[in-house]
Parts: sequence; structure tokens; C-alpha cells
Amino acid sequence: MKNRKSSCCIQHHKGFIDVLNLCIFRKTKLPLDVKPIEQTLPALAVGKLGRTTLDILQEVGEVSKLFFGILKSLPKVIKSRNLILFQMEHIGVNSLPLVLIIAVFTGAVSAWQAAYQLKGIAPLSFLGAATSRAIITELGPVLTGIVIAGRVGASIAAELGTMKVTEQIDALESMAISPVRYLAMPRFLASIIMMPLVVIFANFIAVVGSFFVSNFFMNVSSAVFFGSVKRYFLMSDFIYGVVKTIFFGGATSLLGCHIGLRTEGGAEGVGLSTIRSFVLSAASILVLDYVLWMLFV
Repeated sequence: MKNRKSSCCIQHHKGFIDVLNLCIFRKTKLPLDVKPIEQTLPALAVGKLGRTTLDILQEVGEVSKLFFGILKSLPKVIKSRNLILFQMEHIGVNSLPLVLIIAVFTGAVSAWQAAYQLKGIAPLSFLGAATSRAIITELGPVLTGIVIAGRVGASIAAELGTMKVTEQIDALESMAISPVRYLAMPRFLASIIMMPLVVIFANFIAVVGSFFVSNFFMNVSSAVFFGSVKRYFLMSDFIYGVVKTIFFGGATSLLGCHIGLRTEGGAEGVGLSTIRSFVLSAASILVLDYVLWMLFV
């Protein structure tokens, strides 16, 4: 009787060990044509989409945090006036030569294109109105914004990125100096102040360039050209073109500061941040142009 009980216990214990071995220790190989569900193409695509969405949301949150930090630093504008004036010179005044050269050829090309489009449809007396409205509402603000994004946005990202990787920003924080107040806020304010002024100069030079092409190559007199400009000019077009440059300038400087302050990886990281700043700034200008057009026109 005792032996029968012991044999039953041994069999029960052996069965438990077999189950445990099957569940934990035994590695069952799948057939070669069967993949785990996490390695299938739909699962990988969904996982990549989810990670990308989370990264985008995280970056939007970080940019928003930087923006509200800049707003929080606005009461210290008077204290930072020298920094703001220096950035206004760097962003606005030093950008004028490049912007004006591009504006001249923008006006010239717009005159040729408008003349080609109006050929057989409308007389060349409408050339001034067609080119001026296109320049004031779209070509001037958008092209100037992209030029500023390439020159200023990339410069901000490179400068702040270099300060980040060389631990200069950590040194500012150790001295109880806010990097947002000392670095980001002056650049942001200078951008939204100087961008409209630079665009006004660019619009004027572009219209003049369009006039010279129309006058010398298409025999359109100054009275006819500027008469059509005056006849079809709308103050709302000018205001819309200038107001949206405030958004362009703010987006360019905000993205440049955000990317610069998040730079990692030494010299290579600074180069990547510079490229990324220009790409995102140019893309944001085009997106904002479309959104503002849908909202206000």
C-alpha cells in the first residue's frame, strides 16, 4: 500500500515537472515560413507609425513649452533690449542685401511670366496689377521667408547647437541665467519685428524690378504700369502679406531655437541640426501660408 502511494506521488510529481518543462524550458521552433506577429509587415508598419506619431507629438509639446517660456520672459524685454537690438541687426539689416537681390529677380521673372500668361487673353496694360498683387500677397512674403529661414534659422540652430554641445548653456544655467530668456526670447522678438520690415523692402524692390522689365522689354510705359497698380491695389492684400510674415518669422526663430537647444552629438550633431532647422522652417512657412490663406482670405 505504501509503495503504491509513493509510486502515485512520483508519477504526479513527474507529470508536474513535464508540464513545467514544456511551459518554461522547452523552446518550440516555429516553421520557417511562419513569423511572430510582431515581425509581420502590418505590425511593423503600425509600430513605426505609432512611434513616429509619438515623436511628433513630443516635439510639438517641446516647441509649445519653449514658446510659452518665451512669453513668460516678455516682462524682461527692457532688461534684454541690447540683446534684442543686436539680433534685429543680425536678422534684419544683415539680411537685406541677399533679400533685395532675390527680390529684383523675383519681380523680373514675375513680369515675364505674367506677360506670357496674359498673351492672347488680356492686354499688357494689366501687367502692373498682375505682378504687383502676386508679389505683395505671395511671392514677396514666401520667398523672403524661405531666404530668412535659410540664412537666419539655420544660423540660430548652429549657434545654439554649438553652445549646447560645448556646455555653454549648462554654464548659463549654473549661473542662474535662463537660456530661454537670454538666448531664445531676443531672437524670437527680433524675428517677428524685422521680418515684416524686410518683406516691405523686398516687395518694393520686386515691383520696381517688374516695372523695369515691363518698360525696357515690353514697352509698357510707367504711367500704364503704375496706373494699373493703383487701380487694382487693395490695402487688404498688403496687410495680409505683411501680417503673415509675422508668423513666418516667429516659426523660423522658434524652430531654430528649439532645434539648437536640443542638439546632441558634437560637430556632426550641429550640422544635422542646421539642416533640420532649415527644412522644418521652410516647410512650416509653406504650411502656414496655406493655413493663413484659408483663414483670412
